Amino acid sequence: MTPNLRLTAALCVALSLCALLAVPGNFPGLAGDARLTLAVFALATCAWIATPIDDTYIALGAGLALTATGVISSDTLFGTLGDSTVWLLICAFVLAAAVTRTGLAGRAAAFLVGGARTVRQLVHLTTAALVVTAFAVPATSGRAALALPVFLALAKALGDRKRLVVMLALLFPTVILLSAVATLIGAGAHLITVSVLWETSGERIGFTEWLLLGLPLAVASSHLAAEAVLLTTTRRADRAGPVRVTAEEIQRHSEQPVTGPWTQAESRCALLLATVVALWCSEPLHRVPPAVVALIGAVVAASPAFGTVRLKDALRTVPWALLLFMAATMAMGIALADSGAAKWLVAGLPSGVTPVVFLAVVIAVSTAAHLVLQSRSARSSVLVPLVVAAAVGAGVNPVAAALASTAAAGFCHTLPASAKPVTLFAELPGTPTYTPRDLLRLSAVLAPLTALLVLLFAVAVWPLLGVPVTR
Repeated sequence: MTPNLRLTAALCVALSLCALLAVPGNFPGLAGDARLTLAVFALATCAWIATPIDDTYIALGAGLALTATGVISSDTLFGTLGDSTVWLLICAFVLAAAVTRTGLAGRAAAFLVGGARTVRQLVHLTTAALVVTAFAVPATSGRAALALPVFLALAKALGDRKRLVVMLALLFPTVILLSAVATLIGAGAHLITVSVLWETSGERIGFTEWLLLGLPLAVASSHLAAEAVLLTTTRRADRAGPVRVTAEEIQRHSEQPVTGPWTQAESRCALLLATVVALWCSEPLHRVPPAVVALIGAVVAASPAFGTVRLKDALRTVPWALLLFMAATMAMGIALADSGAAKWLVAGLPSGVTPVVFLAVVIAVSTAAHLVLQSRSARSSVLVPLVVAAAVGAGVNPVAAALASTAAAGFCHTLPASAKPVTLFAELPGTPTYTPRDLLRLSAVLAPLTALLVLLFAVAVWPLLGVPVTR
């Protein structure tokens, strides 16, 4: 379908729905505020799908429309910017800027990868290193930018083995996307999910709870994906030869030091990062909110005496457009819940569906949603309010349903434009990288594997960790 035809079809659908909603006799039981909310929600979703307009601009327009029509108050719209999850992300980016400035991530990656002796060891050590970066750098695009120099250094060191370089080019974005579920700050979509859950069901998921539920899934899915990448992009002959990538070889292709004694800046940054992560993980003991811990860490990271980055330089790395998008979509989620629109949308779903079947459908839809909505945050903004409302009606634990939907939406590998990390590693002049055919081959294997893994965690693992399938 051409872009113009896709745009025309989406607009026709949205306008037709709005026209139906405008007729008072249609849809009995649907209040006026719910009608307005559904109309704005439909227009925003179609704009996200079919227009080149910036996602943040669309979300802000939708939030403004809901405020102007009185569905939500201005305090609700602007109050979302002061949400603790927004501050958590801002401070996490300041900490990430400090880590990037010191080159600590490159040194850690060189240490891990330098221990590889076989191709499979190289793949899984690289995977482990990328999973760890989820604790240091928020958002998948930031982690991709941080990991790119390490990949380029590995590509130079393995320049005579083209298929291995292509495999690594595909491995990096694949693991970055799937391992994001490890932490609350791994993706903006996670913060949207947490906010929607709190506003609609009163369930609060903190950093520690998310870590307990998400880290095992991130480790399992990342290493499973590593095997899938290895087997779909290389031949047995490619995997047979030994591998020896030393830190010195990586150093020759890296601008920052990855060998030799640690600098004072690196030592201070490593100590600060370890302290912040430890405080996040031990929140039930000290009761200090994660956002406050992150703010303390950001102040220390940018301090003149102990810091490694200036505050104004660190703030330049903060994705302010993403934060505005999150705030606006949080307001949309509140409107869907408070107006009764979300409840009405799912009221007509078939009854008697078992919790496992319900979760399977949610996971399947969330896995495929990247083909329609390329923004991960937009997918959560559209899906999570509906999933939570439907879960309540189906007797399914809304926390389990929301987490399953968000985790499944982390799969977005089918096309080069499906996610920013995939796009970044697909366009590397002078370096062998993957083709759209490589992505399709991997997706045919990885999509069902990751969906089944998320379902397994939702019905068998998460109940053991305190999140039952049913309420």
